[in-house]
Amino acid sequence: MRTLLEFKHVSKQYGSETRALSDVNFAVKEGEFVSIIGPSGAGKSTLLRCINRMIDASSGEIVFDNASVLALNKNELKKLRTRIGMIFQHYNLVNRLSVIENVLHGRLGYKSTLAGVLGLYTKEEKAQAYRLLQVLGLQEQVYKRCDQLSGGQKQRVGIARALVQDPKMLLCDEPIASLDPNSSKVIMEHLRDICSKMGITVVVNLHQVDVAMNYSDRIVGVNKGTVVYDGPPAGLTKEKLRAIYGADYDKLTEEEGGRHVG
Repeated sequence: MRTLLEFKHVSKQYGSETRALSDVNFAVKEGEFVSIIGPSGAGKSTLLRCINRMIDASSGEIVFDNASVLALNKNELKKLRTRIGMIFQHYNLVNRLSVIENVLHGRLGYKSTLAGVLGLYTKEEKAQAYRLLQVLGLQEQVYKRCDQLSGGQKQRVGIARALVQDPKMLLCDEPIASLDPNSSKVIMEHLRDICSKMGITVVVNLHQVDVAMNYSDRIVGVNKGTVVYDGPPAGLTKEKLRAIYGADYDKLTEEEGGRHVG
C-alpha cells in the first residue's frame, strides 16, 4: 500500500506562547483506518485541520497524494479539498435545507461560484447523493429538513456530504462526541465500512480509547502537541496510555469502565 499522507517535522505555533504541535512525524497508507487520541487540548483538532489547511502549519511539510500541501496556491488548495472529505463534531449542516440539499453541498468544490449559488447539480450528482443516503440508511429522510433529524442522523448526512465529493480520505473531527452510545456505534460502523468496502482512508479524532481500540488499524497518541505513540491498538499498554494521557489517565479509566461502545 502506498503512502497517502505524510507529516514531516510539522509544528504549529499560535503567537509566541502556545505551541499546538511540535515536530510531528507520521504517515498514513491508502485504505488505513487511523485514530488520533489524546487528552483535551493535546493538539488533535489542530493536527487534523492542518491536513486540509483549515489551519496553516507554521513549519515542516505535509504531503497528501504526492502534493506538498503548504505550497499550494488558492486554486490548487480548492482542488485538493475535493479529495479530502471532512466530518465535524457539530455536523455543520444548513438546518433549514433538506437532507439531499445538504449532501449536494459536498459537490460545491467542483463548481463555479455561480453554479454553486444557483444550486445547479447534474442528474448524476443527485443520483449519487440519493445512493449514498440509501447506503447510510437515510432513504426515508431524503426530503426532510435537517433540523427535524436526530444527532445520529445529522452525522450520517455529514458523512454522505463528505462521500459525495469522491474523496480519497475522510477527516473526522470527534464525530461521535455529541452522540449517545447507540448512535456512536452506528457512525463508527459506517466509517469502518467506508474504509474497508469503499477503500477510502479514514483519519479520526476520538476522545474514547475503547472505540479507537475497536475500530482502528493504527492509533496515533498525542500529548502536548507531540506524538507519543504510533502503532497498532494491541500495543496500547497501560504505560503507553499513561504517556498519552498523563494525569488524566486515572480519570479516563473510570470513564471507560462506565460505558463501552462497539
